[in-house]
Amino acid sequence: MKPRIAVLGCGYWGSNHIRTLKGLGALHAVSDANLARAEGFASEQECLAIAPDDLFARDDVDAIVMALPPQFHAATAVRAVEAGKDVLVEKPVALTVPDAERAVAAAKASRRVFMVGHVLRFHPAFEKMKALIDAGELGEVRYVHSHRLGLGKFHTENDALWDLAPHDLSMILAITGAEPVEVKGEGAAVLDHLSDFAHLHMLFPNGLRSHLFASRLNPYRERRLTVVGNKAMAVFDDVEPWERKLAVYRHAVWQDSGHWAFTTNEPTYVAVEQGMPLTRELEHFIHCIETREEPRTDGEEAIRVLRILTAGTVSHDRAKAPASASAGA
Repeated sequence: MKPRIAVLGCGYWGSNHIRTLKGLGALHAVSDANLARAEGFASEQECLAIAPDDLFARDDVDAIVMALPPQFHAATAVRAVEAGKDVLVEKPVALTVPDAERAVAAAKASRRVFMVGHVLRFHPAFEKMKALIDAGELGEVRYVHSHRLGLGKFHTENDALWDLAPHDLSMILAITGAEPVEVKGEGAAVLDHLSDFAHLHMLFPNGLRSHLFASRLNPYRERRLTVVGNKAMAVFDDVEPWERKLAVYRHAVWQDSGHWAFTTNEPTYVAVEQGMPLTRELEHFIHCIETREEPRTDGEEAIRVLRILTAGTVSHDRAKAPASASAGA
């Protein structure tokens, strides 16, 4: 039998977990502070609706997927693992590093699976990109930059950096295999006191540098991760159709008589198996529950991501321009 999983939090992303787990045959229950909302999903998906305070003591619940406002993640995860439940916690896993460390330590002490929802690590295009890097197809990686831009997803607790950057940081950490030794953050608050634009500049131990740009106040969508090696460059562009999501550029750059010269080549589009990242993520969670393997996106990675977010956070005063005028500028 597959593990019996409950989803705690029936909001936008929680509803995606609910429907995906139902398709995987592992959805046992849903739970939400708004009981009517939970009962609606329970009726739709033919599962149980359980009040949050009753969820942790249930013997018929093996694991919990948490899609809560992030300020509740850490304490709820501690409660779950101490009650003997395996957990998948959506990002960010906490709002402070000490809170994340407590949750991870509690999971280890209880010998529970602790996984974090860095879903793009399970995107087939990123997995293929990572395989190319590991195989040496790009040569030595020298620079990584990511852009995650769009309009919307405004929160009262999270700024653009904390809301949008964890996915990209998880991918960058997977590529570099190390934590940065220097982090510099820049931000801009336009609508209120929270940053709507954020830049992170990172330096890694081997000299590799990385840049991340996140915005929730941008007129167009961009979801692009670029890796520059000394043999080739690769671009994972999630806005493109499947046949163009992963491109490899084999440009050549050299010195000729003391001057730099280069040639450009058309990109080679790498075939990528189609698949929904959330489905693959939850399949991995189920696999880890069944085998007791350490998740690919475990608690230690979540702590590393939080350390970078904390180091790169910039405080702002409330924007002086009226919000409506700023948003339309």
